[in-house]
Amino acid sequence: MKVVIPAAGLGIRFLPATKSQPKEMLPLVDRPIIQYVVEEAVASGADDILIITGRGKRALEDHFDLSPELAKWADQDEIRRLDELSRKARIHFVRQREAKGLANAIECARHHTGSEPFGVLLGDTINVCDPPLLRQLWSWYEKYHAPVLAVEEVPDEKVRDYGIVAGPEVEPGLHRCERLVEKPAISDAPSRLGITGAYVLTPDIYPAIDRTPPGVNGEVQLTDALQLLARDHPVFAATFRGTRFDIGDRFLWLRTNLLFAWNSPDLRHRLRPVIESLAHEPATK
Repeated sequence: MKVVIPAAGLGIRFLPATKSQPKEMLPLVDRPIIQYVVEEAVASGADDILIITGRGKRALEDHFDLSPELAKWADQDEIRRLDELSRKARIHFVRQREAKGLANAIECARHHTGSEPFGVLLGDTINVCDPPLLRQLWSWYEKYHAPVLAVEEVPDEKVRDYGIVAGPEVEPGLHRCERLVEKPAISDAPSRLGITGAYVLTPDIYPAIDRTPPGVNGEVQLTDALQLLARDHPVFAATFRGTRFDIGDRFLWLRTNLLFAWNSPDLRHRLRPVIESLAHEPATK
């Protein structure tokens, strides 16, 4: 399976931390975010991964490259696991030359994916699912041979942050998409099913992207391209088993760090007294 990981965003919500480092390299406990995403892709069956980057993102390539300076530390478990991960799939990189939106980033993969279906995972979302989320979507693709995107119910106050889909349920947990709207106002949202950032797409998406005009924020939106595609081809949205961790802003990133650390046996007992003491500490200016 080929998987595309768009990771060319500017990280505006994390400035100044992301002025000179990619937001995908921000740590989540002991690993950078991008490593979790690649681990999910490999666990889903990916043997070929294309990461879409941009200017200032060279650290992503360096992270998955062999580091002779660290070779003497090969007995360290985490370094060995990272090396093993990098060998389980061919990892390629290509630059998105301008920040023109998610659909434009996907278009950068056109020559790499060719005539094959491919998975997409975003570089700012961690999915903890069994089986892995992309594998769940791929199972639907194998049944219907059509694009499938992951969705979940989102609260009213978050609707404007998501692409929203609506359509009849054809099987439990699977909807055929009739309407897809990018970041609608609550009054214009056709449902509360928000696109979570995992997809299985077919080559039909590329002609749809070619015909998609700029939308929200002046960018070419993948949601808009999928709406065009859904007029002529089946497109499905699937709910999933598992938990998604959105790390798209500072609070969500901090919250996810805390939750992951709390689930680590060797960190929880050290973290507990810190958290308990915070309840009695006055806020510092």
